[in-house]
Amino acid sequence: MKRGDVVLVDLGYAAKVRPAVVVSIEKADSQRNMSVIAPITTEIRGGQCEVRFPKPPWLLQPSVVNLLGIVGVDNAKIQRVLGPFPSKELGDIDNGLRRMLKL
Repeated sequence: MKRGDVVLVDLGYAAKVRPAVVVSIEKADSQRNMSVIAPITTEIRGGQCEVRFPKPPWLLQPSVVNLLGIVGVDNAKIQRVLGPFPSKELGDIDNGLRRMLKL
C-alpha cells in the first residue's frame, strides 16, 4: 500500500469491511508490516476532523474521511486497493492531521 491509496480494510467492527485512506508512508516501520489509515464514513457530522471529497463511483453515498478514526492496521487486513484519493483532498487530510495533532 502507498500513501493516498483508498483501500478496503477489515477493522474488526461487526464483521464489516470499510473503505479507508492510507495516510502513512510506505514501509513506515521496518519491524512491522502495517499502515496507518483514516476511515471513510457516511456519518457526516460537519466536524473539524472530517475531510470532504468528491464522491467516487465506487461509493454509494456521499462520505467523509474521519481523521479522529486514524488507526494502525496490519496490511494483511487490507483486502484490496480501490483507487487513489484525490490529491487536493489528500492535502486537506495532511492539514487536518497537522492541526489535530498540533504538528
